[in-house]
Amino acid sequence: MNLSTPIEEIPRVSPQYQKRLKKFGIKTVQGLLFHFPHRYEDFSNIIPISQIKNNQSCCIQGKILEIRNSRTWKKRMILTQALVQDYNPPAASSQPSLRSGWAPETRAVKVIWFNQPYLIKILKPGDIISLAGKTNMGEDGLYLSNPAYEKISNIQYPISSLTHTGRIVPVYPETEGLSSRWFRFIIRPLLVQLKDKLPDPLPEKIRKEFKLLPISQALWQIHFPTSLNLAKQAQERFSFEELFFIELAVLKQRMKIGSLKAQSIPLNLKALQRFTKSLPFKLTDAQKKSAWQILKDLEKPKPMNRLLEGDVGSGKTVVATLAILNVIKARHQVAFMAPTEILAKQHFKTAWELLKNFNLNIGLLTGKEDKFFSKKLKNEMVEISRKKILEKTKNGEIDVLIGTHALIQDQVRFKNLALVIVDEQHRFGVEQRAKLIQNSKLSRFYRGSRQAGKIENYPIPHLLSMTATPIPRTLALTIYGDLDLSIINELPKGRKKIITRVISPEDRNNAYNFIKKQVKSGRQVFVICPRIEPTNNKQLTINNKNILGWAEAKAVKEEYEKLSKQVFPDLKVGMLHGKLGTKEKEKIMRDFKNKKIDILVSTSVIEVGIDVPNTTVMMIEGTERFGLSQLHQFRGRVGRSKYQSFCFLFTDSPAQKTKQRLKALIDCEDGFALAEKDLKIRGPGDFMGHRQWGIPDLVMNSLKDVFLVEKTRQSAKEILEEDPELKKYPLLQRQLEKFQERIHLE
Repeated sequence: MNLSTPIEEIPRVSPQYQKRLKKFGIKTVQGLLFHFPHRYEDFSNIIPISQIKNNQSCCIQGKILEIRNSRTWKKRMILTQALVQDYNPPAASSQPSLRSGWAPETRAVKVIWFNQPYLIKILKPGDIISLAGKTNMGEDGLYLSNPAYEKISNIQYPISSLTHTGRIVPVYPETEGLSSRWFRFIIRPLLVQLKDKLPDPLPEKIRKEFKLLPISQALWQIHFPTSLNLAKQAQERFSFEELFFIELAVLKQRMKIGSLKAQSIPLNLKALQRFTKSLPFKLTDAQKKSAWQILKDLEKPKPMNRLLEGDVGSGKTVVATLAILNVIKARHQVAFMAPTEILAKQHFKTAWELLKNFNLNIGLLTGKEDKFFSKKLKNEMVEISRKKILEKTKNGEIDVLIGTHALIQDQVRFKNLALVIVDEQHRFGVEQRAKLIQNSKLSRFYRGSRQAGKIENYPIPHLLSMTATPIPRTLALTIYGDLDLSIINELPKGRKKIITRVISPEDRNNAYNFIKKQVKSGRQVFVICPRIEPTNNKQLTINNKNILGWAEAKAVKEEYEKLSKQVFPDLKVGMLHGKLGTKEKEKIMRDFKNKKIDILVSTSVIEVGIDVPNTTVMMIEGTERFGLSQLHQFRGRVGRSKYQSFCFLFTDSPAQKTKQRLKALIDCEDGFALAEKDLKIRGPGDFMGHRQWGIPDLVMNSLKDVFLVEKTRQSAKEILEEDPELKKYPLLQRQLEKFQERIHLE
């Protein structure tokens, strides 16, 4: 048996458990061994029954005097009750008998398990057991409630042989049918068999430099630690290792991109100056700096790989348009990809408005609709067939093609694509970019020689990715470490501060009255809810975690009914969510922009890019359901005009964490500062919504540690500078390949 052995071949893992493990993402022995505990319970201090106290977590050992099942008076629950008494080993000279080990001064304690009637088939009177749990006070005195248990042969049973009690006990991420007890039961024998046979992927010099445990010791100590200090050291070792491989992967990707070819795009100062003079506003210093970084990258004969970060409303699109114009004036094409059809159409309209005086052809390609804006049609926008727009793109007649993921379909081909811009998709790999240049030469090359690894002989487009979600420093150094960053950290001058308030339940009606006054004065309102429909299910499973109370979260349809019929019957209330058809969504947004709708109730579909300057109130229900960065983006949908804007945060949650987060939002307008706070409060996995990366929670939490991230990055950099192909480290190279299969950063 080895790490790649499938779970089907592991003893005592039945088909039923195999299905559960696969739902949990565990398919091999490696998946099991690297399913780390997320916390520990310290039951290493074994105390006599006579010394236990109320409300105490403890471990005791003794003999079962009796055990039986009974039902509660309502017959809704089965109780398994046992009486366990201290055990004192008999003297060597005495003859062992049933009562020879019991001292008269010792006392017994009652033990209760709930709804586990099968225990009386496992535990019998006379059995010596070890129990770990919490004590409670009942009518008959102290009792041990629902403790972990394991049978032992005698009271001198070695502590190191215990699994569930009498030691520091690991508690694992669980799901239905897969308990921590089951994981301990399965993982321990695998560790015994394999821990000394595992090669260590970390080079010895790195382990020594950072005083990291060797893998065999670390793997044992993270699952069955002999002390909490050793458990911490094991966690540090695996956190370092995972971060080290992330850094190796992104730095190798950076090196690969640096070795590839791209079209060099000369700087066309005349066209760029004409463009900036045509704008009805002046660029901010941050916009100018970011634009210059991008334009200088485009001059290089290697592909740009840059992420443009900017707070909501900071003017990223104008900066991107400068790059678009420069590329087109060099007689090359641009592809602009947006995450939704609504946003793609908004970018199409914006590009048309900004570039209509520069004699360009702009196309729109989405899943359901195609449009064309042509200099030959007197700056008119017309609908066009899919066949025609594909033909024009292939012939180079379309300068900028804007669309959704429809852009990377096989039938979309460019004649001379030099720049790809992607909005809110930070990862866009080399092969995805190459797929966009499917002219006949490259297309044939890809079909016939994809495995040959000769992509470096062909130019690939420059990449500019844009995001309104500021990325904290640790994530910028790891997950996005292959991207260069340009940051727009200032808003256009003249913007009024958005007044943000947390609205308590008793102030709800006052907020409604204020909203009514805003609408009567000609303004409009967004209302955001975390769900589309109400549900009767009181417990849902998300990411293998039970989320209680989600049923109580405000639902769009429910809120729409309430606001339109009860609260604002005299106002025009609309509803928008992701389940609506494209044309229906477009009509709703068009009506909202044209002031045919006063209040728009929506899900987070409006989070990215929606721009309605007349909207002055952002009302968010269930704010505890959203992260700080997401709430900040919602807030950024208002405050885009000369009118004072407001953001009202509604929550019924009394949790201190919720209060802490909302206070941070009120106190801070800087999206970058909020991103750092959000990272610390929620953790990287929830912050970026990237649980799907496959990075364990243990390592995700380490992404908060700037010092650790910088250490691993420096180590990875030194290794690659010394040996870019890792030829001196074949084990490291193999593990990196396996790591890249497991962790999907693109």
